[in-house]
Amino acid sequence: MMLTTFATVVAGLLGAGLLLMGGSAIARPRGLAGFGIPDAQVDDPGLRPWLRVKGLRELAPGAFVFALMLTATPSVLGWYLIVFAAVPAGDALVVLRSGGPKATAYGVHAATSAVMLATGICLLV
Repeated sequence: MMLTTFATVVAGLLGAGLLLMGGSAIARPRGLAGFGIPDAQVDDPGLRPWLRVKGLRELAPGAFVFALMLTATPSVLGWYLIVFAAVPAGDALVVLRSGGPKATAYGVHAATSAVMLATGICLLV
């Protein structure tokens, strides 16, 4: 029971982080310069809409975490986190294949994926 409570709190923190990142990306797309893609011209007006798309991509799953916390069992939330962990893992691969900083790929994206996986597994136990 205590593990489920802890994992649910971590899931809420992940959801809040997604909402904060998504909102920030929509309001201030230049702030995504640290996303890890080298030579991304965040001042280019043609790129800003794509950065906002990334923001929306963060908002929706963040809100979905809270919807599941309110309406579903912990195991449903756990499976969602396990499946959704593929997104930051994919982000890490994109950063690495783009020649981006390994610290960002592993320290931000891969670490987020690992936390999501661990949290999801804890919710299934």
